[in-house]
Amino acid sequence: MVTACPACSSVSLPQAPAVDQPTHVLHLPDIHCGACIATVERALMALPVVRQARVNLTLRRVMVVAPGTDDATLIEALARAGHRAQRLDAGRLGPRDVTARDLLTRIGVSGFAMMNVMLLSVAVWSGAAGATAQVFHLISAAIAIPAVAYAAQPFFASAMGALRHGRMNMDVPISLAIVLASAASLANAFGFSDRANWFDAALALTFFLLIGRYLDRAGRAAARSAAAELAALESPQAVLIEDGVDRIVDARTLRRGALIRVRPGDRLPADGTIVTGRTDLDRSALTGESVPQAAGPGDAVTAGETCLTGALTVRVDRAGRDTALARMADLVATAEAQRTRHTGIADRAARIYAPLVHVLAAATFVGWVMLSGDGWRALDIAISVLVITCPCALGLAVPAVSTVATARLFRAGILVKSATALERLSQIDTVAFDKTGTLTTGLVTLGGNPDADTLSVAAGLARASRHPVSRAIVAAAEARGIAPAAVTDTTEHPGCGVQGTLDGRTVRLGRAGWIEGAEGTDAAVWLSVAGRPPVPLSTSEALRDDALPTIQALRRQGYHLALLSGDAPEPVARMARETGIDTALARLTPAEKVDWVRGSTARGAHVLMMGDGLNDTGCLASAHAGISPGSALDAARSASDVVLIGGGLMGVPRALSTARAAMGRMRQNIGLAVLYNVISVPLAMSGHASPLIAALAMSLSSLTVTLNALRRFR
Repeated sequence: MVTACPACSSVSLPQAPAVDQPTHVLHLPDIHCGACIATVERALMALPVVRQARVNLTLRRVMVVAPGTDDATLIEALARAGHRAQRLDAGRLGPRDVTARDLLTRIGVSGFAMMNVMLLSVAVWSGAAGATAQVFHLISAAIAIPAVAYAAQPFFASAMGALRHGRMNMDVPISLAIVLASAASLANAFGFSDRANWFDAALALTFFLLIGRYLDRAGRAAARSAAAELAALESPQAVLIEDGVDRIVDARTLRRGALIRVRPGDRLPADGTIVTGRTDLDRSALTGESVPQAAGPGDAVTAGETCLTGALTVRVDRAGRDTALARMADLVATAEAQRTRHTGIADRAARIYAPLVHVLAAATFVGWVMLSGDGWRALDIAISVLVITCPCALGLAVPAVSTVATARLFRAGILVKSATALERLSQIDTVAFDKTGTLTTGLVTLGGNPDADTLSVAAGLARASRHPVSRAIVAAAEARGIAPAAVTDTTEHPGCGVQGTLDGRTVRLGRAGWIEGAEGTDAAVWLSVAGRPPVPLSTSEALRDDALPTIQALRRQGYHLALLSGDAPEPVARMARETGIDTALARLTPAEKVDWVRGSTARGAHVLMMGDGLNDTGCLASAHAGISPGSALDAARSASDVVLIGGGLMGVPRALSTARAAMGRMRQNIGLAVLYNVISVPLAMSGHASPLIAALAMSLSSLTVTLNALRRFR
C-alpha cells in the first residue's frame, strides 16, 4: 500500500516554465504526491545535460529536454533518488492521425474548384466561341491546374510508388487520366489544339475518388500494434540483490543466476525460480487461470505474472527476449504480419481492372490514329476512355458499404478496426471463446450451499484477507445475512491461507495442501476447525447474462463453437455443458491455443477468436478474425479486428450477420460498377463521350453505388 509522503504537506512547488519539445518521456509508476514531483525534477535537473524536466502527476510521466543523452542516464539518476522510471516510446503513444483531415481538405479544394469550372463550362457547352471561349478556358485552367496539382497528390504519390517497384495499382490509371486530361485541356486553353476541354472531368474524377479514399479511412479506427502493447507490459526494471543491498537495474541487464526481489503488487521482470518467500500469483495474464495460485520456494515463475501477497526472492533463469512474455510478443508480431497478407475485395478487383483500362485506352488511341490520322482527336478519345472507365464507382463500391456497415455497428456498440475485417468475418464458420472474463463475469463466487455455521466461521477468517476467494466468501455471507464469527489472532500465510482462533480453537481457511485431512475433491478452499473434519468450499464464476443467448444465436446461425481456456478441466467442462458449446479444451497455454487455431485453419476452418486477456492475444492475432470485449486488456483489444465497446456479447452474432450482408452489398456494387463500364466503355471508344457525358456518367455511377450502400441491411 502506498502512503502519502510526509513532505507533501510542507512542499510548495513554484510555477514551472513552459517545457520545450521533450526529447525523452519516462513513465514513473511510483509517484503519488507533490514531494515526489519535486524529488524527480531536482534529480533530473542536477544532471548537466538536462535543460528542462516537467512531471505530469496524472499521467505519471516526466517530459525531459536533454539533447544528446540517452534514457539510461536519466533512469539511473532517478534510481539513485529512489524512484523507478520506465522508458516510454513516444511512437507507442499513438501519433496524431492527420491523414483524414488532409483528405477532407483536398476534397474541399477539388469540390470547390470543380463547381466553379463546371459553371464556366456551361457557357462553352451553350455555344460560346472564339475569344469568349478562350477566356473561359484560361480562367478554368487558372482554377483547375493548381487544384488538381494539390488535391490529386495522394493518387500521384501512390502511383509513383507502385511504378518505382515495378507493379501496377488502381492509382496508376487514375493519375494517368488526371494528368492527360489536364495537359490536353491546358493545351486547348493556350490554343495549341481545338479539342474538348477536360478540366471539369479531371476535377470531378479527383473529387469523387477522394471521397472514396476518405470513406475507406473513416470506416475503421487505426489500431496500434498488439506486439507493441505486449512489449509495454514487460517490466523494464528489477530490484537486484547484490551483497545484501537492493539496487534498481534495467531488467534487460539481468543475467542467469542473479537474485531479484519481488514485492507485493510487482510484475515479475524475468522468468525464474523462487528462492525464499511465499505468495499468491496472478497468472491470468499468461494462463487464463482465474484463481490466484500459491507459489513458494522451488516453484517456477515467469515474466508478466503479478505477485499478490508475500514478498519473494527469485533466482533469474531467463531474462530479456528469452522470457515467456517476450516470446508471446514475438508470436503476436508474427501473426500480425501474416494477417496483413489479407487483401480486400476491391484490391483484388483492381489487380485485373487497372491493366485492362490501360490496354483499352492504348488500343483506342492506336485505332483512332490509324482511322483518322488525327493525333489530337485520337488522344482526346483515349482520354475519354481513361476518364469514363476510371474507377469512381469501383472506388466507392467497397468503402461506401464498409462505412455504412461500420457506422451502424458502431451505433450498436461494435467497433470495427480493420480494413478487411468485414470480409473476413463473412467467411467465419467456427467461433472460439475464452472463458474467464469473456463468457463469465471474471468474478469468483461461492458455489454450493454451505451451512450457516460453516459460512460464518469462513467469513470471520476471510475478513483478514484480500484474496479473491476470501472476498467471495464474505460477499456470500453478507448476501445470506450471516454475521462473520468473532475470529481473533488472524494471520495470513501467503500462498496458503488464513489462520485464527475461535473460542480457543485453531481455525484455518486455505488450500488443500495446507489443511490437514483435506482431500477427495477439487475444491478451491477448505475450512478447518480443530476437532472437526475439514469442510470443502467450492467456487465458480458466474456466466454473463448475455452469454447463453449469444451461444444459442450462434448455434442457430450454424457456427461450430469451441471453448479454449487455461482454467482447470472441471469448470471448463461444466461451462460447456451449461452453454451447449461443441468443443471444450482446458489448461491450454497461450501457445497451445494458437496451435489449435492454426490446426483448425489447416483443416480448412475459418476461426473467429473472442478473448479478453493477455493470454488470448496470440490467438486473436492468429485467427482468421478476432473480437474482444471493451473490458479486455489493451493488448487484446489491439490484436482484435472488432471491439465490443458496448460490452454485450450479442454483438458477436450481430457483427457476423452484418458482415455477411455487407459483403453481399459490396459484390452488388462491384457488379453495378462493371455494368456501368460495359455500357460506357463502348460509348467512349466510339468517340461519343464528351467531357459533359463523362462527368455525368461518373457522377451517376458514383451516386448509384452510394445509394445502394445506404439501403438497410436485413
